[in-house]
Amino acid sequence: MKNTALLLIDIQNDYFSSFEGAKYPLVSSEEASKNASILLEEFRKKALNIIHVKHENPDENAPFFNIGSKGAQIHNSVKPLEEETVISKNFPNSFLKTQLKEILEEKEIDSLVIVGAMTHMCVDATLRAAKDFGYNCTVINDACATKDLAFNGKTVSAQEVQSSFMAAFEFAYAKVESTNDFLKGLNS
Repeated sequence: MKNTALLLIDIQNDYFSSFEGAKYPLVSSEEASKNASILLEEFRKKALNIIHVKHENPDENAPFFNIGSKGAQIHNSVKPLEEETVISKNFPNSFLKTQLKEILEEKEIDSLVIVGAMTHMCVDATLRAAKDFGYNCTVINDACATKDLAFNGKTVSAQEVQSSFMAAFEFAYAKVESTNDFLKGLNS
């Protein structure tokens, strides 16, 4: 596991309906962050690699994650410790125009455990890029959150979005596990 990193993507205040003034609440963000925090604590206990990624939108008219806003801050449930790596990004893909790849290479990371939001956007873009770079990837399905989407005049529920993306991830990009199943393997 020394060559593995926990990658926490965009678990930020604007995604939480419990955050006053949240600009883009997701379905199940509380549950996903709770599971992400359990994984984070296990990685901390075992002194394993942890990388937090936060999205900052440089457009002052952006609908959410405005630079410097409280909504763009990482949620308290997974608040980084001072010594943990935090990467800021401006695109869905956490590798695009960031130092993520260089940091992973420096730490000799070859495997990523990915959690965060939104499943259908930044988790998806980052996972696919990671796989293209040759990383072994695991996505923790119950530590990721998304929202209802619309297509062709129909609402696609967050649960359907989540299931569809997890099925696609598992098909070709990652091992997909629950928090409990991953922890059983980690602690065995």
